[in-house]
Amino acid sequence: MTFEIISVGTELLLGQIVNTNAQEISRLLSELGFSVYYTTVVGDNPERLKQALKIASERADGIITTGGLGPTADDLTKETVAEYCGLNCVIHQESREKLEQYFTAKGRYMPQNNLKQAEMPEGCIVLPNDCGTAPGAIVESGKNVFIILPGPPKEMRMMLNNQVRPYLERKADCVIHSKSLRVFGIGESAAEEKLSPMMQQMTNPTLAPYAKTGEVEFRLTAKAETVEKAEAMIAPWENKVREILGDFVYAEGENQSLQQTVVELLLQKGMTVATAESCTGGLVAKKLTEISGSSEVFHCGAVTYANHEKERLLGVKHETLAAYGAVSEQTALEMSQGIRQRAGADIGIGITGIAGPGGGTEEKPVGLVYVSICTEDDHLAYRLQLSGDRDMVRERASMYALDLVRRAVLGILTKEYIW
Repeated sequence: MTFEIISVGTELLLGQIVNTNAQEISRLLSELGFSVYYTTVVGDNPERLKQALKIASERADGIITTGGLGPTADDLTKETVAEYCGLNCVIHQESREKLEQYFTAKGRYMPQNNLKQAEMPEGCIVLPNDCGTAPGAIVESGKNVFIILPGPPKEMRMMLNNQVRPYLERKADCVIHSKSLRVFGIGESAAEEKLSPMMQQMTNPTLAPYAKTGEVEFRLTAKAETVEKAEAMIAPWENKVREILGDFVYAEGENQSLQQTVVELLLQKGMTVATAESCTGGLVAKKLTEISGSSEVFHCGAVTYANHEKERLLGVKHETLAAYGAVSEQTALEMSQGIRQRAGADIGIGITGIAGPGGGTEEKPVGLVYVSICTEDDHLAYRLQLSGDRDMVRERASMYALDLVRRAVLGILTKEYIW
């Protein structure tokens, strides 16, 4: 069974809001084993919507619409779908009563145009709205199924998961299940090159890279009768990916961030960290403290932008700054050592660099960053030449620092480690 998604709203065409609804719907359909070949955005115009419905119903079995269910005159999705299917809209008594109760509970008068939201296509399956006033509907017409959902993301999401999902599950004959591996420290093209021979052999499951800010996600996807069978199909290929990419794989799961992984590892090992940052302005400390439980592993963070504060707070030698400058391997090493000693932490991180857009020279260009780590056994610094704007340089530098902490906790730091 194939689906097409039609998002209704002139505000979408004007770029005033982001179309997150289509993304969520596509994800659910994929998970349930349904194919989505097209998504369409159309304004609040019944004739253009009718044309979009005609095209969609000819090339897809199911059409899911979002938006256009409000009480105003330009909210015409439900009525247009009904007309396209040759149906009248009639008052649905339960929806009317729910609307009246909604306004009564708020002590407000209900405008008569709100009754429009209780008018539903004849014979449809009504989808109650548990967090808004506009109910949705499922219309089964000939070979097509039309699923009509509200536009506000919160309302759409609840209706989609609580009511549409069970309906679709009854129609699904397979599942599409994915597993994500999070990779840091190797670029998308380099990682894909390593995995290319394996990827060429794969049909089901498949393996696809997704580049994110500073990292790569590799998603293994299998189509099978059940989730359990899909997981069994994925497992041997996952092992191969891990074998090929090795320590670059830092976690699994779409929502597992690098900082979460680092905090969890520190908690498991009973270790602590402290940070000394210059060009990143406290970004590493921010990332760590975003994670629940970080108070047990993060001692403190110092943002030492000025040279005299590097000397005063961290103990960086004046002679070092004079001879090598603030952006240097030597300064980064003394920053990580200084913060570790002063905080009494197991791991000290030092970061100094030129984030741009100004401040660069031929010898020290914009994007030059030194990241240093100091532990009981290791005291190392790494030179990075990062691309991108100021925010990108800071973001990527902070992630390299987190990765060094991960490697230190796992005992896999190397002097010649090259990203």
